[in-house]
Amino acid sequence: MNKNYTLSIVIPARNEMFLSRTVQDILKNKEGDTEVIVILDGLWADPGIEDHEDVKIIYLPESIGQRAATNLGVRLSKSRYIMKADAHCAFDQGFDVKLMADMQDNWTMVPIMRNLHIFNWICEDGHTRYQGPSGPCQTCGKETKMDVVWIPKQSPQSKSYCFDSEPHFQYFNEFSKRPEGHGDLTESMSIQGSCFMVTKDRYLKLNLCDEEFGSWGSQGIEVAAKTWLSGGKVIINHKTWYAHCFRTQGGDFGFPYENPDAGKQHAKEYARELFFKNNWDKAIHPLSWLVERFWPVRGWTEEDLKNLKECDNAREPTKNIIFYTDNQLNLKIAHAVQKQLRNISKEKNIPIVSASLKPMPHFGKNIHLQLERGIITYFKQIIAALEASTADIIYMCEHDILYSPTHFDLTPDRKDKFYYNQNWIKVRYGDYYSVAWDANQVSGLSAYRELLLDFYRKRLKEVEQNFNRSYEPGGRDSNLYVIWRSKEPNIDIRHDGTLTKSKWSLNDFRDKSTAKNFRILECPEWAKNTLK
Repeated sequence: MNKNYTLSIVIPARNEMFLSRTVQDILKNKEGDTEVIVILDGLWADPGIEDHEDVKIIYLPESIGQRAATNLGVRLSKSRYIMKADAHCAFDQGFDVKLMADMQDNWTMVPIMRNLHIFNWICEDGHTRYQGPSGPCQTCGKETKMDVVWIPKQSPQSKSYCFDSEPHFQYFNEFSKRPEGHGDLTESMSIQGSCFMVTKDRYLKLNLCDEEFGSWGSQGIEVAAKTWLSGGKVIINHKTWYAHCFRTQGGDFGFPYENPDAGKQHAKEYARELFFKNNWDKAIHPLSWLVERFWPVRGWTEEDLKNLKECDNAREPTKNIIFYTDNQLNLKIAHAVQKQLRNISKEKNIPIVSASLKPMPHFGKNIHLQLERGIITYFKQIIAALEASTADIIYMCEHDILYSPTHFDLTPDRKDKFYYNQNWIKVRYGDYYSVAWDANQVSGLSAYRELLLDFYRKRLKEVEQNFNRSYEPGGRDSNLYVIWRSKEPNIDIRHDGTLTKSKWSLNDFRDKSTAKNFRILECPEWAKNTLK
């Protein structure tokens, strides 16, 4: 009988002599619906792992690397939460339920970290030497044997971490002494990398073990930077702990992968390229924002921060027009709208990504969805176009709107805000009767792509469950959006096939508060000429 687990602890392992003991420790101390997924990356465990209903073992005959092995374990999980853990750790009693009790969906959570004293070397005369490389007794020269003691040490207890401008992992004890470093749940700029917990959805969305980093190195920097820069938080939970054994002395208890120094250097260089140069496409904050949030930070000078800010401002954001249509529009209107957008795309150098229900190979990068017209399809089309885009900034364009070139003059400067152009006019096709009022319309929306993707993915789930039928990101919360007006209006063409009901007078509004500044206008001549 398959059990439903809430947490999956994924352990990537290669030639790990204490893997079996780590798994035993988890099984002994877990109190929730928690499973262990072990990925044996190219080598069987020695000693072997005992059979247990809450343990899954995946053996790979050829090594694929630590990050790839972790990703494999995560994909196999059906749990809500994922914990990545090293193969030489001990855990607090009930650590899993203590972490999950406080967890939030956009957090990465880490217990307090202790040091794990796993073993001593002992000779027949009773002389002992602390864990490290094997060899004869340093006191008497006699042969030594490994004596496993498995002691989570009471001190030190690490509660805050950062990374310097290299970047290189650093303990951040200074932050622990600040007022914000006290409490049961405290923020941390970075993590150590040997243990962290996230939701599976967030792990996959943020690609928290990007294999481009290589097998080894900068794990904590990657996870923490992606968490913070995407709008989440890294939280240290002081209510529980884990203990980690550091393999710093080499010998027969060294790193399990070849050439770790070269791998670490590659990972650092990739981290610099991704985060320091502001090239990570899911970021809504630059790295300078994170450094300033924890300032002063060990290993950073004022000059380092200044250089980081200059790099933040050096790259111009890329842009795309997202166009979506059900292909049922009056062809005269459709051709006029598409011709206008082609001209704008060429003039402004903003490529088009289109999502349609019929193939449109000659209208930008086209995504053809073989679906029936409807509300759910509408959301799926938007998501498909957003996922096909690689741009930073998106202009949402609908198939029955004549867009003014001035609509594309605005470049959103906030990655956490939706931007609504309220300079629009609704024009009745045929007689050009025109009205307007002050309101946010998706047809006038622009924002950073990751913000839009996050909204529409969540909204699609709500619509599929018949929970939320509103269209506009941000809703009525003015803290979530920015209103602006282009120099010339966009023309909302009202025709027989519109998805929403047209309103031509105040009497058409059930809620008069939504008709702010309602007015009757003249249709601009350029719009009349285009429609004719």
